[in-house]
Amino acid sequence: MREERHPEKRPAFEPPLDPTTADPAMRRPVSTVAGSVLVLLRAVAGALWAVSVAFSLPPWLREIAGAASGNANEPVDLTVSDMGVGTTVFLVVLGGVFVVQVVFGILILFGRNLARVLVMLLSVASITASFVGWWAYGQQITVGTTLLTLSLDILVLLALSSRDAAAYARRNEGRRRRGAARVREGATRTGDATRTG
Repeated sequence: MREERHPEKRPAFEPPLDPTTADPAMRRPVSTVAGSVLVLLRAVAGALWAVSVAFSLPPWLREIAGAASGNANEPVDLTVSDMGVGTTVFLVVLGGVFVVQVVFGILILFGRNLARVLVMLLSVASITASFVGWWAYGQQITVGTTLLTLSLDILVLLALSSRDAAAYARRNEGRRRRGAARVREGATRTGDATRTG
């Protein structure tokens, strides 16, 4: 009599990635590329908004920059002096934010786990701030205000939190752990040899 085989059931929860399955030769997944591109788009949107506020641009370009940054309801004649800071300080600070976002986007593309985790934390903070603004202060979430940045944050979070993106970012952890174990083992052997000698 033939034994009937049933497919193995998946557990109700997903365990963390098994470090033994880490594959240093893993190909870059689509989710990592998408997350990196979305982070770079956020950087460009922020730079466009900063330039539109710092310099007098045509109203149509200011509206695009405002929509990209989530501040489309700001008046068209908004200037840096209205914010109480100098143009140079404003551009230096936002230039620094732009550079950090671009660096994070590139690091994510090359599979750096710390950059991936930090970007996900910043996306969660941004989504939470949008929620608090809507809940506590009645700020509307529309296409003309924060919907674009909110949707980019959600897409970044979805792309970078996928199992493929996590596996790619941690693809070398198994090798690092094995290397650390070898170093500890070598130190133990050296210590034993010194005591016996």
